[in-house]
Amino acid sequence: MKSTENPRNATAFAASRFSIAPMLDWTDRHYRYMARLISKHTLLYTEMVTTGAIIHGKGDYLGYNQEEHPVALQLGGSNPADLAHCAKLAQQYGYDEVNLNVGCPSDRVQNGRFGACLMAEPQLVADCVKAMQDVVDIPVTVKTRIGIDEQDSYQFLTDFVSTVADAGCRDFTIHARKAWLQGLSPKQNREIPELIYQRAYDVKRDFSDLTIGVNGGITTIEQCLEHLQHLDGVMVGREAYTNPWLLAQVDSAIFGDDRALLSRVEVVEQMIAYVDAHVAQGGRANHVTRHMLGLFNGLPGGRGYRRYLAENAHKPGATGDVLAQALAALPSEALTA
Repeated sequence: MKSTENPRNATAFAASRFSIAPMLDWTDRHYRYMARLISKHTLLYTEMVTTGAIIHGKGDYLGYNQEEHPVALQLGGSNPADLAHCAKLAQQYGYDEVNLNVGCPSDRVQNGRFGACLMAEPQLVADCVKAMQDVVDIPVTVKTRIGIDEQDSYQFLTDFVSTVADAGCRDFTIHARKAWLQGLSPKQNREIPELIYQRAYDVKRDFSDLTIGVNGGITTIEQCLEHLQHLDGVMVGREAYTNPWLLAQVDSAIFGDDRALLSRVEVVEQMIAYVDAHVAQGGRANHVTRHMLGLFNGLPGGRGYRRYLAENAHKPGATGDVLAQALAALPSEALTA
């Protein structure tokens, strides 16, 4: 049995300054491979994977590309033994971090007794964290909300953080909106509750020994840099998916790495080979290209690029050539941007 001190891996700690949020159906291994081509330092998260899927499912829910590091596995669950089992598998697979979801508000997640509803059971979350930390050496982290339903006071949040921190968790990412567990869809829960970034700032002030990051509504590097004046990390969600070239600013602006990056064209060229390999293994081209539609957003020809991929990548027999054709149709202004 290991202690619950859980020292944070230096690489993962540095990467946590900027990360991409776990997003269901979006942050799969294909998206993460492309994101890593654009940014070398961003911490990547898997989609949330439930302990039940890992333990009882027939698919390979833990597979990823080795190029993705640093990469974290996000788990959904509330049974300490099951979470410990899955965390141990995550370490065996080589993940750099395992994260517990205490933020998802969907009805399906609530019925499984995990996600945001767990904020009402801080001791259970603490037990889950400790069970995972007892069997792994990689960091065990928590992603949470600032509150749920009418339980949205700062005291409620700090009681939760204090209880889970006492169990050994040193790293929290706080989605700066509360979650309404009844009456709002997951999409509405990402948009309607008020963003209160100050709550995350106050947690960092009152728990200065903890690593605290923030998530929710962040769309620019300038906003990231402002949050980093107060916090240890920033997690960006939808903007990093719909506008993936945002990541091209991250290594320089946030990590101080000014080495030359791949151009958009070079990213697409590498993804052509990736698509061909995926198709050769029995996959379909659009499994990959659907994540690349926003790569030329805002540039001349960007709409035609998206349309060509949307109309052709799903066809039987499609290969990386659909990317080559979409690229070839772009004007020179887009190719050199």
